[in-house]
Amino acid sequence: VDGHAPGLRGEPLQRYVLAGISTDHESFTKEEALDKLQHGMKILIREGSAAKNFEALADLLHDFPDKIMFCSDDKHPDSLAQGHINELCARSAAKGINIFNILQAACVNPVLHYELGVGLLRKNDPADFIVIENLTAFKMLQTYINGELVAENGASLISGGRMPPINNFRCEKKKPADFSCLPLDHLIENKLPVIEALDGQLVTNRIMMEPTIVNGALVSDTVKDVLKITVVNRYVEALPAISFIKNFGLREGAIASSVAHDSHNIIAVGADDESLSAAINLIIENRGGISCVSGAGSSVLALPVAGLMSDDDGYRVAAAYARIDKMAKSLGSPLSAPFMTLSFMALLVIPSLKLSDRGLFDGDHFRFVFQATKPE
Repeated sequence: VDGHAPGLRGEPLQRYVLAGISTDHESFTKEEALDKLQHGMKILIREGSAAKNFEALADLLHDFPDKIMFCSDDKHPDSLAQGHINELCARSAAKGINIFNILQAACVNPVLHYELGVGLLRKNDPADFIVIENLTAFKMLQTYINGELVAENGASLISGGRMPPINNFRCEKKKPADFSCLPLDHLIENKLPVIEALDGQLVTNRIMMEPTIVNGALVSDTVKDVLKITVVNRYVEALPAISFIKNFGLREGAIASSVAHDSHNIIAVGADDESLSAAINLIIENRGGISCVSGAGSSVLALPVAGLMSDDDGYRVAAAYARIDKMAKSLGSPLSAPFMTLSFMALLVIPSLKLSDRGLFDGDHFRFVFQATKPE
C-alpha cells in the first residue's frame, strides 16, 4: 500500500507503518526519508513538474539501493516529452552514484516490490527491456515488450484508435458575482487566513494577512500578491468555495483547471472575479481542461477524458501545454509549474492550508477553518 505522508515522523509514523503503508513518495527532506526507511518503508524519490525532491534525497542511493525507487509523479506533458525516469538516472550518474544502484532503483526494485508481471531478463522472463545510447545520458533508443519493438527514437510503433471519452461534468456556467465574498465570512480576528504556495513543494504555509476590502467585499490584491482562489464542484450544481492564496503572482487575469487532486473539481486563481468566471467557464464549456485568461485574450487546453486527460497525440498536447504555461507565466506567475501547483491546492491531506469545494481546510489540525458560504 502506497502512502502520502509529507513530514510524518515519530509515533504517528509508527502507526502509519503498522497500518500497512509500505512506501512513500512525499518525503521532502533526507532526515524525514531516513526515519521512514528505519521504520521499514521504501522511499520513492519523486521529481514531478511541481514537487521536486530529487536533490534532497538522491544521496540515499549510496546506502539504501534496495529500498529506493524513482517516481515521475505528476509531470506535465511538455516535461514528460523530455523524459522521466531516464532523466533521474542521468542525474544520479552525474552525481557519481554507483550505476548498479541506479539501475536497481529504476528497473529492479519496482518490479520486485509491486510484483509486476514484467521481465527482469532472467531465464524464461518475457523480453521486456530498453536500449539506451549510454549509461551517462540515458538517451532512449528502443523499447521492447515481450520481445516486440514497440517504440523507437521517440515514436510509438503501437497502433491505436479513438474511443468516445468518458466524462462527468454537471455544473452550469458561473457569473462574476458567484465569486464575491463578504469579509465576515473569512476573517479571523480581523485577519485573513491565506494559503502560501511554495514553488517545488505540495505542502503550503498558513499566513495571516491584513485583508483588502473594496465596497464591503474581500478582493484580490495584486500588489501584495494575495489572489482569490476558488473551487467549483463539477459533479453537482453547488456554490463555489472561496479563499485567498499567495505566491501565484498574477498581475491580471486568471488560470483554472479541472485537474485538482483528489476530487478533481474545478480550481482557479485570479486577480478579479470577472477573470475567474471566464477561466472557469472555459473549463465547463470544454468539459474539462486547463485555461488561462487575460486582457489580451484567452486559451484553453481541453481534457475531454474525465476532465483529466486528452485523447490527442501526446507531442501535440505537450506543445499546446507549453503555450498555455507560457501565457500563465507572462501574467506574472513566478512558479516553475503554475498549473501543477494549482492542481494540489485542493488536496486536503497535504498540510497546511488547502481549499476544497466545502471550504478552507487546516491539514495540520484536520478541520475546516471555514466552510463554503453563499456569495452575495
